[in-house]
Amino acid sequence: MLADWLSATSIPGRRWVVGTFFGLLVLLGLALHRDYGVSWDEPTDHLNGLVNVKYIVGLIAPEKVSQEPSAHLIPPLQGYRDNDHGVIFEIPVAALSYVFTHNDSQAFYYMRHLLIFGTFVLAVWGIYEIGRIRFADWRWGLLAALLLVLSPRLFAEAFFNGKDVLFMGLFTLGMATLVRLHDRPSTWRAVLHGLAIGLAIDARILGSLLIPFTVVLMLLEWPRLATPERRRRLGLLAIMLAVAIITTIVGWPYLWENPLGNFVAAFRNMSHYPWTFTNYYLGQYYKASAIPWHYAPVWMLVTTPIPYVLAALVGLVVVVVQVVRAGWRGLLERDLRLDLLLAGWLLGPLLLIIALHSALYDSWRHVYFVYPALVLLAVRGAVALATVGRRRLRWAVLTLAVLGVLETAHTAIRMVRMHPYQNLYFSFLSAPVVEALFERDYWGLTFRHGLEWMLQHQPQGPIRVYVRWPWYNPLYNNSLILKPEQAQRIKYVPLEQADYFMTAYRWHPQTYADSMGTEVHTLRTEGIKILSIFRRPTK
Repeated sequence: MLADWLSATSIPGRRWVVGTFFGLLVLLGLALHRDYGVSWDEPTDHLNGLVNVKYIVGLIAPEKVSQEPSAHLIPPLQGYRDNDHGVIFEIPVAALSYVFTHNDSQAFYYMRHLLIFGTFVLAVWGIYEIGRIRFADWRWGLLAALLLVLSPRLFAEAFFNGKDVLFMGLFTLGMATLVRLHDRPSTWRAVLHGLAIGLAIDARILGSLLIPFTVVLMLLEWPRLATPERRRRLGLLAIMLAVAIITTIVGWPYLWENPLGNFVAAFRNMSHYPWTFTNYYLGQYYKASAIPWHYAPVWMLVTTPIPYVLAALVGLVVVVVQVVRAGWRGLLERDLRLDLLLAGWLLGPLLLIIALHSALYDSWRHVYFVYPALVLLAVRGAVALATVGRRRLRWAVLTLAVLGVLETAHTAIRMVRMHPYQNLYFSFLSAPVVEALFERDYWGLTFRHGLEWMLQHQPQGPIRVYVRWPWYNPLYNNSLILKPEQAQRIKYVPLEQADYFMTAYRWHPQTYADSMGTEVHTLRTEGIKILSIFRRPTK
């Protein structure tokens, strides 16, 4: 079984195997990054970066701003509606776009998608490092990394979601540096961990959760520590916190004028973000601020491969049993402390969101940063089953392992089959159930396919298309990844002037009346209807 193979595999192959895995992952990103459309938020996110770059350049070399012909099109940071958004990714992307893409929107989004995938690779490395340290075997860490890659929704969004996937990557990096600091405390590791915390906060203010995780984990051994070691731990925590604060301020221009006051304002705004649309969930519409408590857990359940969920539940049960058996003395055991960290990482933010009635929208994307913990707990469950299989129930455990491997392989096959719409993966629901109960293409990525289809089937002249408000945004966004001569042919017009009507069924899961035209093209993924194009009646 898997445990025997892990024990038999020789350590000298580690660098070659791990290097090959990550090398292939990078090559996969290079091969696929041009296949995805432009998501709803990407132009706005890019503008956030431009606003902050203009602010920074204005402080350093104001004459450069006045010399830039398009500078007047970029709003000032003060008073800008999204000025409190983290821009640790958007600033360098905006700078790179200025240097390399030269106002070519197609080249920019290709570059942007590749860079976002780089942050996903960071998350994969972080989960590998945590697994390697926790399970004292690089192969278990590599299994965790592989499961993260074979997570369809996360893999697809690794190319266009520069908010949640970026934050997941930086938060996982922060957890990896925390585990390394806990394993071998040192000044250098405290500095690196503080830097990781600061970068995570600069991506999203929830990165500050890394601070209580750090304090608790580093002080769990407090009762058995000698006085000199207690002082040393407190000193390392002070270094970590100082570096985190400095990094946060340096990487977030919004804080420069008033670090504490603006940080508090950003935190308050995050808690009550004014999103005006609704969520379509379980066949009903909910305001983002009035979702049921089970909104995030159910979304996680129906969009995560079933073997991962079941194995993670086994891992959680194992942790609970260990805590009950060992009591408080168990906190002195290094492995149990790390298991508790994983459980707290997964459950803590979810319970906090439920308790505070926090606003969520677009499924569970705002809590993607807890997903690596679920994967690591799944590996914890696999390790526990492998241990049981060595002693007893060998064939039962082997059967479960084979079923898990086959289902994971099936997930990989589904990812290939769904490409590039893995973000619409549902683990076990049928297409009719999905269409009736859940949102579909809330990112608007399928509009790229729709535009390309219309360009192919009407090779000359203007293409007059109508989409219902507010779907003009994804229509325009996806025109940016077309060639300029193609984008110029797309005309957004009122319904009565349109040749085509296009819909992605986000806030309108029902079929459309015949008055909208004749449905001439339908895009489906695994039977789920995700885009329709209607030919309008001839005038």
